[in-house]
Amino acid sequence: MSLPPLVEPAAELTRDEIRRYSRHLIIPDVGMDGQKRLKNAKVLAIGAGGLGSPTLMYLAAAGVGTLGIVDFDVVDETNLQRQIIHGQSDIGRAKAQSAKETIEEINPYVTVRLHEERLDSSNALDIVAQYDLIVDGTDNFATRYLVNDACVLSGKPYVWGSIYRFDGQASVFWAEHGPCYRCLYPEPPPPGMVPSCAEGGVLGVLCGTIGSVQTTEAIKVLTGIGDPLVGTLLIYDALAMEFRTVRARKDPECPLCGKNPTITGLIDYEEFCGTVSTAAEEAAATSTITAAELKAMQDNGDDLLLVDVREPGEYEIVRIPGSVLIPKGDLPAHLAELPQDRPVIVYCKTGVRSAEALALLKGAGFASAKHVQGGVTAWAHQVDPSLPTY
Repeated sequence: MSLPPLVEPAAELTRDEIRRYSRHLIIPDVGMDGQKRLKNAKVLAIGAGGLGSPTLMYLAAAGVGTLGIVDFDVVDETNLQRQIIHGQSDIGRAKAQSAKETIEEINPYVTVRLHEERLDSSNALDIVAQYDLIVDGTDNFATRYLVNDACVLSGKPYVWGSIYRFDGQASVFWAEHGPCYRCLYPEPPPPGMVPSCAEGGVLGVLCGTIGSVQTTEAIKVLTGIGDPLVGTLLIYDALAMEFRTVRARKDPECPLCGKNPTITGLIDYEEFCGTVSTAAEEAAATSTITAAELKAMQDNGDDLLLVDVREPGEYEIVRIPGSVLIPKGDLPAHLAELPQDRPVIVYCKTGVRSAEALALLKGAGFASAKHVQGGVTAWAHQVDPSLPTY
């Protein structure tokens, strides 16, 4: 649907700005009026990671006058495969600071505001209120629901994107004109059901594709050109090089933006999404060992079975010596093969999936089962630093 421009135009463009944005100005649909609106716009990017990188860089190049960045993380070497706003020399630096410097190099006429803090229920409404449009590039469900709720309660539109391996999705959620995120996804998936990019991987260039879509949608909403993805879910399959769209309707029973809303404020989103299930937390509370303790057990010759519950591709990258591979999803089919007379110890990358696997084992009667806190990452840091991390 066509919508009116989100922001009013700035008073003028300087001579230097006219020269810089000349390729926009000669497009009739953008022109001086559209470029002035971009100059006057304030856009907040949630995250300066995979999706945030191309989004921030292209928004800066397009001439969006004020860019806000919410990010409290630091640059890690594993980020550089897809987070192109950062470079080798930025490893260990704050992502927000690194992104700010890149933006200022791209376009010195852009004002950059940094929010180097974790976005949560205590600050989201205050931060969102400072901007016209929000672009969400986060990779966890708790923050997605938080951003959605904060935007709906504040009356702000936001551009959403999601990536995983070779697949991407994007949409524009604006409760005043269409559905919100909760209309499409009323409840988060069960803990452990959807792997994160850190667990399942992502094709780096996919960030550029979906991030560019998000930037395009942001420009359309800000300037009032074209038909933004309000009420439309864009789905991208990189392997098939195929885009398709699915219509999304506003849910009249939505607890946030429906006819009789029951959500009138921000909630505890970590609890709502349940990062780890209650059963996993209970199992891990009494049956967790450290990487150092596992090494001591191996050195003592303890009779145990060490099971890696990650995926085959991860096992190929790095593994703890002496382990066998049984992916978490396959574990139920292999319970009869596991010994009852000696401890079964499970591990994954960081301990989340292994805690879920541990709960399954405990429920199946493996009372002596344990899992390794921090997984193979902790092993590489604490026991054998020669091993790679990913």
